[in-house]
Amino acid sequence: MARRKPWEVDDELWAVIEPLLPRVERRVRHPGRKRHPDRLVFQGILFVLHTGIAWEHLPQELGFGSGMTCWRRLAEWTEAEVWPRLHETLLARLRGAGALDFSRAVVDGSHIRAFKRGSKTGRSPVDRGRNGSKHHLITDATGIPLAATLTGGNRNDVTQFIPLLQAVPPVRGKRGRPRRRPDTVLGDRGYDHDKYRRLAWALGVKPVIARRGVPHGSGLGTHRWVVERTFAHLHWFRRLRIRWEVCDDIHEAFLSLACSLICWRRLKSFR
Repeated sequence: MARRKPWEVDDELWAVIEPLLPRVERRVRHPGRKRHPDRLVFQGILFVLHTGIAWEHLPQELGFGSGMTCWRRLAEWTEAEVWPRLHETLLARLRGAGALDFSRAVVDGSHIRAFKRGSKTGRSPVDRGRNGSKHHLITDATGIPLAATLTGGNRNDVTQFIPLLQAVPPVRGKRGRPRRRPDTVLGDRGYDHDKYRRLAWALGVKPVIARRGVPHGSGLGTHRWVVERTFAHLHWFRRLRIRWEVCDDIHEAFLSLACSLICWRRLKSFR
């Protein structure tokens, strides 16, 4: 049997995504050209996410529609907040399957180039002042992405410490209240600031952060490596390795969609 390509959407995943998409009624009078099927357009978006190809170079023979059609549909679904709801739905399924571990969370950031500038970009001090952006990520104890944010490349990681904790959605999947806060959050020396420790305690989360100016060997690396692995999985999507989008909301849509796809793969591995 031929192996399924990563941008091909199986029936099971589409059954999760389709109810989240906004309904578009076709006009009775002067309906115009028939709307390209959502499933094919979604596969076109995945093709761009996986390969990093420019929208205008999307191969027409694949049947996904034009690159402009896929871009417009991505913008339309982003405005309808489809991607955060998809991520939240998959997190709930993971929690219901007993796959989420809220005993601790791990935070980190990763710099990427941004050749076209735009909002949420800046001159990176770690990349010879070149323009770039940063992906900030929080995962559970096993590396499942809980939330991600985007900032300019000149922003310090610690500034996203609290926003990442607050960005974790209420995760259902079990009886009782939704789970939103981990018990403990781990960070490297870049997050060493007493102000943010106090803010984390105020949210009911215990911060465990390496101290600056002390020898290496805190032992946090034995737990923090999972976020590095998740960044590797995220940047396996070629569209996330370099930011080509001037509009930050489109790049954030790709980032959120990639997190959802990682969650979906983890969910399928638990079955």
